[in-house]
Amino acid sequence: MKVAVFSAKPYDIRFLKERNTAHRHDLRFFDARLEADTAQLARGFPAICAFVNDQLDRPTLTALAAGGTRVAALRCTGFNNVDLHAAAELGITVARVPAYSPHAVAEYAVAMMLTLNRQIHRAWNRVRENNFSLDGLLGFDLYGCIVGVVGTGNIGRIVARILRLGFGCEVLAYDVRHDAELESIGVRYLSTIDLVRQAEIITLHCPLTPQTRHLISAASIEVMRPGVMLVNTSRGALMDTEAVLVGLKSGQIGYLAIDVYEQEADLFFEDLSNEIIQDDVFQRLLTFPNVLVTGHQAFFTRNALTNIADTTLGSLTDFEQGRPLANRIGVELRGP
Repeated sequence: MKVAVFSAKPYDIRFLKERNTAHRHDLRFFDARLEADTAQLARGFPAICAFVNDQLDRPTLTALAAGGTRVAALRCTGFNNVDLHAAAELGITVARVPAYSPHAVAEYAVAMMLTLNRQIHRAWNRVRENNFSLDGLLGFDLYGCIVGVVGTGNIGRIVARILRLGFGCEVLAYDVRHDAELESIGVRYLSTIDLVRQAEIITLHCPLTPQTRHLISAASIEVMRPGVMLVNTSRGALMDTEAVLVGLKSGQIGYLAIDVYEQEADLFFEDLSNEIIQDDVFQRLLTFPNVLVTGHQAFFTRNALTNIADTTLGSLTDFEQGRPLANRIGVELRGP
């Protein structure tokens, strides 16, 4: 089956080609991000493959459907960038990768905590300049620290176990469903407001929905412990970035580690080193010594990319051969 692969980077091409030997799809790779203006590249392709910052809104899906696209395979977990109602109306099947490697993201979140706490990124830069002073690099023990894990699905569950069993943290959690296994090792479930009030570190591992958008807001920051550490490896819009900036300036937020950003679509996954970034909010974040920013790389391991390729290509093969898609997502259309 002909597949138009959008936002294709060298690593995408490598892993998809390697794992395609068992499927034999006709993969055509496009560096362009999928949106209404670029959807014409997929004309004549029954399938497209998209990534986290591609826009599958109604205009894009309409253009895809007009060009003959019948299935959209997301090589990511989140699908807040897809208009599922429009896809259903247009007859486009949508599939995703529900769990490519939760360990990859969980381990990265903990790595960000350690890096920011112990100032490893700043120390590395100092040593390169022959500056071996320890002033300004003071950290704290994670052992006994109160950590709040928001969302205990595939990734959050692993983060909670690492912190509880590996570091001896007191772990608080919030999720609509309680995990009995986590409770058995001492993780305590609280409301979100009680969690943000008590936690010294808050790490986000929940999907972006209308209910979780700007979960970290001016109101929630106001009730946090002074000097709190915030970590976000999930979705950028879980945080109100303007409110976070105010919290950083006041000292209410003592540390911030983010691998995702509200307006990342125009920044991340591209080399912009020779350009002037026009996003003033993002640029202001980079001026704080207590802020660690990386470009959406928490998922980026060999294991994860292999799983992403296998699951994505498997969904396309199932669709081509008329089998039910185990990873299909969608909505039920209601009659008039």
